[in-house]
Formats: sequence, structure tokens, C-alpha cells
Amino acid sequence: MKKILLVDNEENIQIVYREEFENDGYQVVSASNGEEGLIKFSEEKPDIVILDIHMPGLGGVEVLRKMKMLDPTVPVILSSAYQEFKSDLGTWASDAYILKSGDIGDLKRTVRELLGEIGAE
Repeated sequence: MKKILLVDNEENIQIVYREEFENDGYQVVSASNGEEGLIKFSEEKPDIVILDIHMPGLGGVEVLRKMKMLDPTVPVILSSAYQEFKSDLGTWASDAYILKSGDIGDLKRTVRELLGEIGAE
């Protein structure tokens, strides 16, 4: 079973994503902030990370940089409600950038692609 680390300070997002991905057969580990996300990244050894950009404390771009230094082979998807972060140079190290929306079909498809479960469409 593939393991997803979800780092997002919004509890509602954590609940929805956990339910959706667990229903698809993934194990989901959650963290509510960047610091906790880095600890769980090291302890849990996820197959992929879904990382919110805009969080209090240690922000997503800094967490992304530190995760890539720890293990550059783990794909990281940056997730944000804000389109303007996509042009931030710090986000370029991510493997994908997804805008949050009520329809998480794009996110689920991107997870499957980055895990090699489906070919690029």
C-alpha cells in the first residue's frame, strides 16, 4: 500500500483528502504544519507528499526545500488555493502544483501519475 504524507493546516482539507485517498487504497499520514510535516517525512518514509504552501510558521516552500534535501526521490505536490504562488521560483522544485478545489480529480490523477500507476495523459 502506497503511503501519502498530507501536510496541511486546514482540518477540513485533511478530512476530505484522507477519506478520498483511503477509499482509493492509499495509507494517509497527516501533519498540521511544516515542522510536524518534516518530522513525519523522516519517520514515516512516504511514497509521495501533498504539501500546502500557505501555512503559519514554516511555509510550504521552505518545507519543500528541506524535504528535497532529505530525500530528492520522493515526489512532492504543492497544493494551494492561490494561483500566484505558481510563479514563485521556490515552487519549481516541486514535482507538481495543484490548485485546491472542490473537485480533487486532478490531484488524484497527479498522485497516480507521479507514483507510476498511470501514464501521463
